[in-house]
Amino acid sequence: MIRTILLALAAVCVAALPALADTRSVYTITDIPVDRRAPSVIDAQQLALADARRLGVEGLIDKITLPEDLAEVGGIVVTNEIADRLTAAVDVQEESRGGGRYRGVLSTVLNPIAVRAFLEEQGIPYVDSQAPMAMIIPLGDGRSDLAWSAAWPPRNDGNLAPYITSPNSPVGPILGWQDIESDIRILGAQRGVIAQLVGYPDAYAVDLTLVTPSGLTTIGRTGYVATLPEAAEAAAALLSETWKRSVIVREDEARTVITANVLYTSIAEWNTLRGALARSPLVFEFQTQALARDGALVRFAYAGDYQRLIQDLRQRGVELDTDPAGWVMTSAVTIAP
Repeated sequence: MIRTILLALAAVCVAALPALADTRSVYTITDIPVDRRAPSVIDAQQLALADARRLGVEGLIDKITLPEDLAEVGGIVVTNEIADRLTAAVDVQEESRGGGRYRGVLSTVLNPIAVRAFLEEQGIPYVDSQAPMAMIIPLGDGRSDLAWSAAWPPRNDGNLAPYITSPNSPVGPILGWQDIESDIRILGAQRGVIAQLVGYPDAYAVDLTLVTPSGLTTIGRTGYVATLPEAAEAAAALLSETWKRSVIVREDEARTVITANVLYTSIAEWNTLRGALARSPLVFEFQTQALARDGALVRFAYAGDYQRLIQDLRQRGVELDTDPAGWVMTSAVTIAP
């Protein structure tokens, strides 16, 4: 009996690890440059650390909120007192010191509980849950294919819309999920994003297209920038912005309670379907009411528009539909037991 309980607790802890890792990734702001002078190096370092805390808080607020919501409250001035309250740690990436000067590149780790409470006090909607992991597929214009692929980092786990860059160049056009499914599985991603480079030398934009088991969906085009690395950064920013706009929930949005039949062919498929619901920012109060070998009855509330829920679940490989018996959820990809 004791062994059974311990195994169950271990399973719960293991299941919680990805969520904890995701939270730290979101709440860590990296690559903060600092440069301070003072009568002593210690004083200069303390000033630089204060700068990193303040800039980290500002960076995180920009990361998980929308500009119009900040404007609605007249913006936020991050003081050193606020920064101290919301910061958990400051880590050093690079540093040099001497002659009363401290220079470095720092990372700031924010406290999720403190940040959430602060934003809620200010009445600012936010989203700190990440989009499903994407596999980025860079497509050039025939002249800059290799350079365009090289402009993307191998991965970015801290982005609000995290991604892994595909190491393989596509053979022929990407017509659907079947063209990228094997690479998606190998990399551990859940969706694909085609990053098609457009424009001319010194003026690049990127067309982004989402690829899921449900088909291809246009995300949009970035603005024009001067270099390929800037184009990759703009594309990553557009992915995050699109994710925020699709899942941020405001207090005045209605909650709709539904009961749905979940159909599956294996325990692995059930775990994937249940995980998709549990991780969706639009889903609240998820409960499993009945469980059988090939199906389950679940109940949950969702915020906002029904079509928004469908779009979010499709990105996670889940189809939500209706039949005469009511709501039905199935996996868009069959998962082996």
